[in-house]
Amino acid sequence: MKTVKIVGVPEHFNLPWQLCIENGEFEAENIDLQWTNIPEGTGKMCQMLRNEEADIAVILTEGIVKDIAAGNPSKIVQIYVQSPLIWGIHVASKSDFHSLKDLKNKKAAISRLGSGSQLMAYVNANEQGWETNDLKFEIVNTIDGAVEALTNGSADYFMWEHFMTKPLVDQGIFRRIGDCPTPWPSFVITVRDEFLKENTKTVEKILEIINRTTSDFKQIPSIDQTLSSLFNQKIEDIQDWLKLTHWSQKQLEEKAFNKIQNQLFDLGIIEKKSTFVEMVKAL
Repeated sequence: MKTVKIVGVPEHFNLPWQLCIENGEFEAENIDLQWTNIPEGTGKMCQMLRNEEADIAVILTEGIVKDIAAGNPSKIVQIYVQSPLIWGIHVASKSDFHSLKDLKNKKAAISRLGSGSQLMAYVNANEQGWETNDLKFEIVNTIDGAVEALTNGSADYFMWEHFMTKPLVDQGIFRRIGDCPTPWPSFVITVRDEFLKENTKTVEKILEIINRTTSDFKQIPSIDQTLSSLFNQKIEDIQDWLKLTHWSQKQLEEKAFNKIQNQLFDLGIIEKKSTFVEMVKAL
């Protein structure tokens, strides 16, 4: 039995992995796939890949491209979710911020440095025509930390996935004043170089199994009810999310990679460009 350590965020996007594990699909192929939820998100997962605490990460595209460019010895092996991630822009419900222009020069709560919540603050600032060098950040680690920071005023706004954050909006803890979709596919599957080199066939089998599940995921009977229950979401919100979300079973092609990297470079998120072969491994 080959042990494989995989990490991802505890969000609805990753339910296909849980279903495959519970159904024994990896085990049937002699793979002990050990999933760990990482609520801190992309920055933490990048660190775990670097420290060899994880072999595979299901991770935000912008975050891992930035970290591989900065020396993370890993490769993107496939797109996992092709559709954009919709980042809600949230403020405390009792705050005086009512539009995006009110947030200029204000402090963003982020899970950690290099996280999607930080990188998307740059994307949003660029779209608003703000000077990105003026951005200020408060590290809050998790969504619970963001609730605390916005409530006590140590941070002013927080960007996080629209639907996962919606219960906090419905409860009157956060108020959402806008959305900022990623201009690229939201999630990719990334593998440590050393692990990939030594276990190529295992990685190929893992991708084959998860792709089979994601291709049919929306057709699973009552999947909207299952997601609603597991993630404390209203059924109509889950149904909206399912309409907007498109999993991928394809590798990241060079043309698409160059487009993503050019966008990140233009935003100042990465300082230098890498080659396709430095970032992506086609299996």
